[in-house]
Amino acid sequence: MPPHPTVDRPSNVSDALARGRLGVPSVIFFVLSAAAPLTVVAGVVTTGYAVTGITGMPLAFLTVGAVLALFSVGYVAMARRVENAGAFYAYVARGIGRPAGVGAAWVALIAYNALQVGLYGAIGAAAAPVLGTLFGVEPHWSVVALVAWALVAFLGLLRVDVNGLVLAVLLIAEIVVIVVFDLGQLSHPAGGSTSFAALAPANLLVPGAGALLVLAMTGFVGFESSVVFSEESKDPRRTVPLATYLSVAIIAGLYALSSWSMTVAVGPENISAAAGEQSIELIFNLAAAHLGDTAVTIGQALFMTSVLAAMISFHNTTARYAFALGRERVLPAAFGQTSPRTGAPRMASLAQSLLGLLVIVLYAVNGWDPVVQLFYYAGTGGGFGVLLLIATTSVAVIVYFARSDTAESLWKRAIAPALATVALAAVVAVAVANFATLLGVAPDSPLRWIIPGVYPVAALIGLLWGLVLRANRPDVYARIGRGAESAATSLFAPPVDGPVPVEARR
Repeated sequence: MPPHPTVDRPSNVSDALARGRLGVPSVIFFVLSAAAPLTVVAGVVTTGYAVTGITGMPLAFLTVGAVLALFSVGYVAMARRVENAGAFYAYVARGIGRPAGVGAAWVALIAYNALQVGLYGAIGAAAAPVLGTLFGVEPHWSVVALVAWALVAFLGLLRVDVNGLVLAVLLIAEIVVIVVFDLGQLSHPAGGSTSFAALAPANLLVPGAGALLVLAMTGFVGFESSVVFSEESKDPRRTVPLATYLSVAIIAGLYALSSWSMTVAVGPENISAAAGEQSIELIFNLAAAHLGDTAVTIGQALFMTSVLAAMISFHNTTARYAFALGRERVLPAAFGQTSPRTGAPRMASLAQSLLGLLVIVLYAVNGWDPVVQLFYYAGTGGGFGVLLLIATTSVAVIVYFARSDTAESLWKRAIAPALATVALAAVVAVAVANFATLLGVAPDSPLRWIIPGVYPVAALIGLLWGLVLRANRPDVYARIGRGAESAATSLFAPPVDGPVPVEARR
C-alpha cells in the first residue's frame, strides 16, 4: 500500500495549529493590520501633536522603530529556538522561569483583550461619516459594533490563511490611500515651501518628549505578533525574522512620512493648534482641500476598514495566546482545542468573541462613551501592557541565551538585547510618569493608577498560580512554555508524579 499523504491540518486530538499556511506576506499583513496604519495616522499622530505641542513626531517614530529593531535582534534569534503561539509567555517562561512566564501570560491576555475589545468602541465613530455620506443614516455605534463583531467572530473560526487574505485586501488599500494623502500634503506645502523642521533633532529633544515617545510606541503595537503565527508559518526560521524586521521598517517609515507631511501641509508652527482643533478630521480635511471630496470618502471608508482589520488581527492573536495556555493546561484544556477542519483555535476564538459581545452590550446598555471610555482607555491600557511584555521579554532573551549553548553571535544574544532593555525600561518609566497625560485625565484621577496598576497585580497572580502548579501539578508545570512539544508530552509521556527535575523547576 502507498504511504498515507501528509496533511497540513491538525489531527483529531485537536491540540495543534495548522502548519504551513502562512508565508512572509501573510504574516506581515497580520502584523501591519494590528498596527492599524490609517487609525494611527489619523488618531495617534494628531493626538501626539495636540497633547504635547512638540513637532518632533516623525523622529519619535524613527527612534522607537530603532529601539524595536534592536529588540527584534534577540527576539527573532530566540524565535528560531522557541516556536510557540504564546510568544511573550513562552519566551519569559523559557528565559526567566515558568512562574514568571505564567505571570506574563496573564498580562498578555489582559493587554490583547483590551486592545481587541477596545476597537469595538471605535468602529461606530469610524463608520458614521461613511454611512452618513453613502446612505444618509448614522446608526447607533452599538449596531455597527455588533455587525463588525459578527464578522470578526465568523472569520476567527476559519482557516488562518483566509483571514490573511481578507487583511491583505484591506491593508493594501489602506496603505495606498495613506501614501496618496501624504503626496497631496507634500505637494501643497504651507507658505509655498517644504519645511524640514519636524525632522530636526532639536524639535524632539525638548521637555515632554517622553510622552511623545510613548505615544509613538503605541503605533507599533502588533509588530511583535509575527512570532504568534510561527507555528502556522511555512518556514518559521525564515518567515518570522523577515516579517518582524520588514514590519518594523514599514511601520516606522510610513508613520514618519505621514507625520512629517502633515507639518508640511499645515506648517510646523501651526500643527499643534490644528491637531487640537480638528483631531481625527485633520487628515481628511487636508485631503478634501488637496484631493477633493471623493478622496475623502474613500479615506473615511478605509479608516473604517482599518479598524475592522485591526479587530481581525488582534482577535487572531488573542485567541492564539489563549490556545497556547490551554494546550499547556495553564488555562482549562478546552482553550487548547482547535478545529480539525480549519485548524483555528476554536474554543479560544469563541471565548474571545463572547467577551467582545459582553463588552458591547455592557457599554450600550449603560450609555458609556464608546470612543473615550472604551476605545481610548482600553487602547492606551492595552498598549502599555504590551510595552511591559516587550521590556520583560527583552530581559528573558538575555537570560535564555546566557543559560544556553548557542552559536548565536554576542551581538544577537547579549549586546542588542541589553541595549534594547535599557531603552525600553526608560520608555516604561516615562509612560508611568506621564500616564495621566496619556489618558487625558487630571493628575489626581484614580484611572491614572488603576489602569497601569492592573498589570503588576495580574503578573503577581499569574506568578503565584505558576508556583501552585509547581507544587501541586508538576505534570502541568513541566509543560509550561513548551508549545507543540507539550501536546506530544501529554500524549506519549506518563504524568510526573514525583519531584520535578531541577531543569523543570525554573
